[in-house]
Amino acid sequence: MEQQSDVLDPASSTPDPAGLLSARDRTVIGVLLVSTFVVILNETIMSVALPTLMTELAVSASVGQWLTTGFLLTMSVVIPVTGFLIRRVRTRALFGIAMALFSAGTFLAAVAPGFGVLLAARVVQAGGTAIMLPLLMTTVMTLVAPARRGAVMGNISIVISVAPAIGPAVSGIVLTQFGWRYMFWLVLPIALAALLLGMRLITDVGDSTSAPIDVPSVVLSVLGFGGLVYGLSSVGHSAESASQATLWAAFGIGVAGLVAFVARQVVLQRDDRALLDLRTFRSPTFSVASAMMMLMMAVLLGTVVLLPIYLQGVLALDTFTIGLLLLPGGLLMGLLGPVVGRLYDRFGARALLVPGTVATSAALWSTTLFTAGSTMLQVLGFHLLLSVGLAFVFTPLFTSGLGAVEPRLYSYGSAIFGTTQQLAGAAGVALLVSMMSVRSSALAEQGASLVEQTAGGIHSAFLVAASLSLAAIAGAFFVRGTASGEVPAAH
Repeated sequence: MEQQSDVLDPASSTPDPAGLLSARDRTVIGVLLVSTFVVILNETIMSVALPTLMTELAVSASVGQWLTTGFLLTMSVVIPVTGFLIRRVRTRALFGIAMALFSAGTFLAAVAPGFGVLLAARVVQAGGTAIMLPLLMTTVMTLVAPARRGAVMGNISIVISVAPAIGPAVSGIVLTQFGWRYMFWLVLPIALAALLLGMRLITDVGDSTSAPIDVPSVVLSVLGFGGLVYGLSSVGHSAESASQATLWAAFGIGVAGLVAFVARQVVLQRDDRALLDLRTFRSPTFSVASAMMMLMMAVLLGTVVLLPIYLQGVLALDTFTIGLLLLPGGLLMGLLGPVVGRLYDRFGARALLVPGTVATSAALWSTTLFTAGSTMLQVLGFHLLLSVGLAFVFTPLFTSGLGAVEPRLYSYGSAIFGTTQQLAGAAGVALLVSMMSVRSSALAEQGASLVEQTAGGIHSAFLVAASLSLAAIAGAFFVRGTASGEVPAAH
């Protein structure tokens, strides 16, 4: 039985076909955009701080990277539940829960006495972040007419891509001037202000459903996603401690958990009881867009973590210089977001994705030429080209992918996009850092200097990232998003 309540349900809301948003709808989307930007910024804010934290907290790179990987892993575990939450919980209340969790995690991180508490704080932060992204995307798909979605999704691309991109720049500047704890002290008042503003201005939209949550699905998703990412992260540990049994056990649990999770969703979705309705994958465009987004997030977040290690460990730059060096790319991506959105509304997805993926791949292949003698200008050129390429990729993928599913499945499509991209981001960080650790360990055994070890490890990791980017170019030709923004018919 369905009860009426003010919660987002795409099937019950019809956007204005002319593309005009009411003042209320603009306010809701605006507050969600700002709040989501703040929380997603924390995905990569630790990357520049990693070398400092490794020293101050006495941890290795393969352990320290869990401050980023653990954040992403938590998101990939929590996000599958958000498809259910968005359909059950009032919009305003769900926003309040998300921002309260994030604010609490931020405070805990600021006062953390050691690595364990800091990691726990990151997990709490991620719980709030995980809710915000699908809530924002589902809200936009519900309220914005197809003909205007490209422009609005362009603003969302600023949140999704620019926030992680400028995270290292922000943290580099803050580290130099104040210290790592202030990365959280400075964010906390912004998060609290967003919470108070949102609770005052956000209004509820749509109707709710009363379907119960499937607890076995939640358990299986935790085992599946957690096992795979832990296994990837253990590759670096196994090179140091030969813990092969743990590595293979984690992979085994992860694969078995995901297989069981998918099988259960297929059964439950017949009665509309799935935690994550997989019927979204009936759309080829959604499936290809999801796969490409996974590739792009793996490459982006893996590179964002590796680049500061290269700049500090090989080029011997200080954190303030690194922050300034990476800032132009993040700002450029932000400026291009709305422009790319309008181009999507006019020309469609493929016209943007092909040049975007080519530019991204070219930028990544240029990193394989980085040496101990590379200049800051060379690094800046790479980062700017990467930013341009990604700006032309994210908006078309989100808009065409979600636009290809039935409106009643928007919340699940948003959750699937969020889950897969965060899982891919966590896997990308774990894989590239592990590749760096394995190669660095091999060079250490050969008697190489510390700089040579770091340079060699970074080279191997960047080579893997560049190779992965080639698959995205091929995928760009299979995305069928059109400029018309046509909404698919219900099946």
